[in-house]
Amino acid sequence: MPQKKKKVVKESMTFAKIMKDFPETIEVLLEKGMHCIGCPAAISETIKQGAEIHGLDVKELVKEMNDKIEK
Repeated sequence: MPQKKKKVVKESMTFAKIMKDFPETIEVLLEKGMHCIGCPAAISETIKQGAEIHGLDVKELVKEMNDKIEK
């Protein structure tokens, strides 16, 4: 039986995709001060772009979001 591919957050994903596919990660974004998740720019902005704008380490942010998904 083929193994099901695990869904994970990637830094190239847009905030819109994250909010749709991984709503549990919104809490992580809010804790990091990324309150722009409801902003119109978030529709096309990637996690990497948002992290850079907010001065966050994108790799650490993505790790925290994926850890949240696994819980």
